[in-house]
Amino acid sequence: MSEPELRAAITRELPGVRADLERLVRIPGIAFDGFDHSHVERSAEAVAELLRGCGLDTRIVRSDGLPAVIGRKAAPPGAPTVLLYAHHDVQPTGDLALWESDPFVPVERDGRLYARGAADDKAGVMAHVAALRAFGDDLPVGVVIFVEGEEEFGSASLERLLAEHRDDLAADVIVIADSGNWDIGVPALTTSLRGIVNMFVEVRTADHAVHSGMFGGAVPDSLTVLAKLLATLHDEAGDVAVDGLISAGPTAVDYPEERLREEASLLDGVSFVGTGRLTERIWHKPAVSVLGIDAPRTSEAPNALAPSAKAKISIRLAPGDDPKTAYAAMKAHLEKHVSWGAHAEVTFEHDGSPCVIDASGPIFDAAREAFRTAWDGVAPVDIGVGGSIPFIATFQEMFPVAAILVTGVEDPHAQAHGPNESLHLGEFARVCLAEALLLANVASVGKP
Repeated sequence: MSEPELRAAITRELPGVRADLERLVRIPGIAFDGFDHSHVERSAEAVAELLRGCGLDTRIVRSDGLPAVIGRKAAPPGAPTVLLYAHHDVQPTGDLALWESDPFVPVERDGRLYARGAADDKAGVMAHVAALRAFGDDLPVGVVIFVEGEEEFGSASLERLLAEHRDDLAADVIVIADSGNWDIGVPALTTSLRGIVNMFVEVRTADHAVHSGMFGGAVPDSLTVLAKLLATLHDEAGDVAVDGLISAGPTAVDYPEERLREEASLLDGVSFVGTGRLTERIWHKPAVSVLGIDAPRTSEAPNALAPSAKAKISIRLAPGDDPKTAYAAMKAHLEKHVSWGAHAEVTFEHDGSPCVIDASGPIFDAAREAFRTAWDGVAPVDIGVGGSIPFIATFQEMFPVAAILVTGVEDPHAQAHGPNESLHLGEFARVCLAEALLLANVASVGKP
């Protein structure tokens, strides 16, 4: 199909695609422990129905986890096969009081569709469906669609699923629709992502709480010990001060300071931390964050020295770093810097590898041309992402000859994972067109 024909086909299909997206986001498919997983089952069934409607041979699969969906349509003779990835599970909603509308009732406001999962990542699912519907029976490539059901909860069973269904999932090109674009009106290809290591550190100073007046001044309290320990994780400039964590070097793209301040909702007078370009700090350098602390609540705290305190720490790893090495470095740092002989116990929670993608070659040229066309001449920006999608490294390991394209539907205002998550409907239309054009361009390139 020609470009004008694909444009017309996407325009024709968009109303139905949006209606199906709204049906999907009404299903609260949260894979976290403690939530009703029957909704994840419903979500998988709904996705499977959508793929069958596109003529794909579809089945729901699992490997000691929550359901994923695989749909296949064989390639025409000599044509490449493209694997299209997305996930149908969503993040918990958090505090409902922070939402301006019910998170599972889609509402349009000012050209954006508000709902949990509207951007991350049910719009990714529907972008794949839109491209397939645009081509109908004239699909120029083979397609495998893999829609995971527990990505937001860590993809615990993904590696097993990939191994068990490796032959079904084998492809020449892999499109992972779980990232974002540089800005509204400016597309992007994601070429690097940071890794992650999460852990806990607990410090203990006594067997039980003691009177703060009787013993304060001689006996250390665990909260002060923990505060001093956490303060050693950064230097005065705010750079990470843990030996053994690496940085990945400079970036070609810069981030306007005012834009980052707005997107991060920084308060007036609050400065950035660290040194170097902002893009280096959030894409190519390690970051250490304290995510939470277990301690007495201020409203309930007695006049007593707390005998123990616990913090959850997260490291975002620069591309090229190793999660196991990083955890060992952090554990050594915490054990070394604990004050006054307090006992410190470091406990591993989970990790995920960073990744770097060599975005050169004819497949990536085909993708860039598809994006440029869909965005009316605006060239895509190669970006890094400070967040982590560890399974991309898994795809790289298991399918080493496939070209991996990391795309997405989010924009800087999508607020994925937060309250009032939303999808820019104009950008979503461009994403759908770009994916259809990408499939056509990949077909013209042939097998890599």
